[in-house]
Amino acid sequence: MINIDNLKFDENGLIPAVVVDSITKKVLTVAYMNRESLEISMEKGLTCFWSRSRNELWLKGETSGNYQHIVSITADCDMDALTVVVEKEGPACHLGTDSCFENTLWESDERHEFSLEALMKLIEGRKTDKKEGSYTTYLFEKGIDKILKKVGEESTEVIIAAKADDKKETVYEIADLAYHVMVLMIEMGISLEDIHRELASRHVIDHKIKQEKMTE
Repeated sequence: MINIDNLKFDENGLIPAVVVDSITKKVLTVAYMNRESLEISMEKGLTCFWSRSRNELWLKGETSGNYQHIVSITADCDMDALTVVVEKEGPACHLGTDSCFENTLWESDERHEFSLEALMKLIEGRKTDKKEGSYTTYLFEKGIDKILKKVGEESTEVIIAAKADDKKETVYEIADLAYHVMVLMIEMGISLEDIHRELASRHVIDHKIKQEKMTE
């Protein structure tokens, strides 16, 4: 852990802070902090910035309710920039979007970014905007029983592949299972954030148990 005195604020006493969503890893915004706002952020566990336009402290969410709960703050190798990982409440952008970075400037024709969030949106789109010939749309049309049957079948395929000690086949079958579980999640209105929160709560419990054992 470094000390705040090790940081290099610019000539205006500011340091850029790149705010990142702890779940999606998406960049939410880039803002500035001075020493006071950084100290407030660490004390409250909420992002507090220095508004260059208003020339005042700005606690994110104080008026909108869209607070950002800090998970960690990390400085770069030159100690002149910060990455702030947060769990957010509501949109990060004042325009009402999840992130301030929504305007694509250029995309590669050969390389494509993949994320579970994007896949979930694609699957959801196959339910709300049905596409003829789409297997995903077919599953939604057949309903929960068909989806559950596929989840069961794919679970069995994972077991068979793993029992055979076939790593490549097991990876393939786990991917199939993950996809069908995501279809089930959309069908039941379960989000990735719901699963993330559940796993995170278990991690906290597990950490507490380990701590207790260490003190016995």
